[in-house]
Amino acid sequence: MRKSAQSKSVTAPMQAVVHAVNAVAGDSVSAGQELVILEAMKMQHALAAPVSGTVKTIKYEVGEVVEEGAVVFSVEAGEVAADAAAETTTQDLDGVRADLAELQSRLARTLDSNRTEKIAKRHEKGHRSARENVADLCDADSFVEYGQLTIAAQRQRRALDDLIDNTPADGLVAGFGAVNGDVFDEDAARTAVLAYDYTVLAGTQGLFNHKKTDRVLEIAQDWQVPMVFYTEGGGGRPGDTDASKISGGGLDVMTFATWAQASGVAPRIAINNGYCFAGNAVLFGCADITIATKDSYIGMGGPAMIEGGGLGAVAPTDIGPMDVQAENGVVDLLAENEAEATAMAKQLLGYFQGTVQTHACADQRKLRHIIPEDRKRAYDMRVAIEMIADTGSFLEMRRAYGKGMITGFMRIEGRAFGLIANNPAHLGGAIDAEAAEKAGRFVQLCDAFGLPLVSFCDTPGFMVGPEHEKFGTVRRAANMLVAGASISVPVFMVVLRKGYGLGAQAMGMGSLHVPQMTMAWPTGEFGPMGLEGAVRLGYSKEIAAAGGEGSEAGDALYNKLLDAMIANGKALNAAMYHEIDAVIDPMDTRATLLRALKSMPIHARAGRKGGSSSNGGKRPFIPTW
Repeated sequence: MRKSAQSKSVTAPMQAVVHAVNAVAGDSVSAGQELVILEAMKMQHALAAPVSGTVKTIKYEVGEVVEEGAVVFSVEAGEVAADAAAETTTQDLDGVRADLAELQSRLARTLDSNRTEKIAKRHEKGHRSARENVADLCDADSFVEYGQLTIAAQRQRRALDDLIDNTPADGLVAGFGAVNGDVFDEDAARTAVLAYDYTVLAGTQGLFNHKKTDRVLEIAQDWQVPMVFYTEGGGGRPGDTDASKISGGGLDVMTFATWAQASGVAPRIAINNGYCFAGNAVLFGCADITIATKDSYIGMGGPAMIEGGGLGAVAPTDIGPMDVQAENGVVDLLAENEAEATAMAKQLLGYFQGTVQTHACADQRKLRHIIPEDRKRAYDMRVAIEMIADTGSFLEMRRAYGKGMITGFMRIEGRAFGLIANNPAHLGGAIDAEAAEKAGRFVQLCDAFGLPLVSFCDTPGFMVGPEHEKFGTVRRAANMLVAGASISVPVFMVVLRKGYGLGAQAMGMGSLHVPQMTMAWPTGEFGPMGLEGAVRLGYSKEIAAAGGEGSEAGDALYNKLLDAMIANGKALNAAMYHEIDAVIDPMDTRATLLRALKSMPIHARAGRKGGSSSNGGKRPFIPTW
């Protein structure tokens, strides 16, 4: 007997057991009505009527096994009486099921809006919450959070509701967002962001926030994206109990190694406000660039650790205040508050993200008048830098440390450069131990991330004398030469005035012919050492024979010899011997630097390529100091 053309059969999609049968032969059913429910591997699968009509056959009962492809039931199409038709319900797209409501409630309990009292206390101190900092750093609606639902590992000693309400995200907001996405494309803007929450157990490092930190940092390293870390907090957390039975000292945590391994992979910026001790301080110190607010106190151990070590009781504000940590070089940038610190971080990231299209600069004719006509008169190198740079683009690093050397970032026609410059207002521009160390480390930072360098030279050389040898100048000054000789990014040298001795060679990464172009202003002067000293040393017998310094004849001979050395070492003469590549009009400095960069092949502008190291052949790491 042939089946009706209107009969529709339903087969089993898999081998399964009949869990329920909701109709019998002869029943009127509507299309989509569930007639049989199968169960396989603990999952239930509903088989629905394919058309409206009458159930013709149901071939299995509850508990029977159905083979894959077997016909389970059939329905003959036809009209269905209104009272027999399944009721049609309209789905409420805005309806919230119980499971979703539970999630929404849990997420809400992690937010600042649900923790008004603690956030208010934070604001009373003039500080922001971790989530406020993250929201300010990242472009709107771009932040994707990891591990938002974690809580402190203290279930053995505290109630779950207490932990949910008082230890949200286990005290660490972490994830990825876009920074400066309105200026740069999404690949350049992508940034890993982590922020300890001081309102949660004083920003201490707990079991689960360590796991979150490692997770985000590992992904960031794999993606080679920049990382920004707000480090405020009291260090390790001894109160986590949930893992106490399966761990000893907890020293196998990978966070510090994970963070350190990212050195040289992509720029890492640490921002601190308030107390930052122990493990939090280590993370701060491992960063490539450190920013701290004036309210920061940063130290390798907090009051409890110091007192516990038998070193006496101290106040937290006695540990690493900013008048100490800025002057000793621990802090690269000192900010007024978290808002300014975050703005600095965004500006810093921009230098590594690419070129900006809009820019302006000062009247370049003013550069012709920066250098006093009296060659002994000091001037402000920073004014010269700010004139050469795009307006507002110069950001100086470590200003209070190594005062004889200026390091920082700037843009020229939107293109980012790193810069080192002598400071003739300090020791006449001589390079002492701190200045050399500061320059050497900064040069390596720029090399690691492919920023071309400009060296603004005005130095009488390395600082000498018995007192300065006490600071290890021989080795610390040598660091500048070793670092300079090992870089691959383009270097351009501009000698504004003095270019003497080994100090000038160090400003040129070891030689005036190492930079891709070495140029001088007409005020430039060159020599193997300070010219006054060279005359006294080289012609001491002649000057003594003429009556010595202080005598009319001796002074006359000294001045004559000095004038001859000045004439011989002036920039125009040095260029005639091709000791330098060019002498330029000061007002053409910007244009010359940019033309020199553009004249290079694209691969050469970007620095080192290839290699076998894990970060693409760049530096294996950037020294923290």
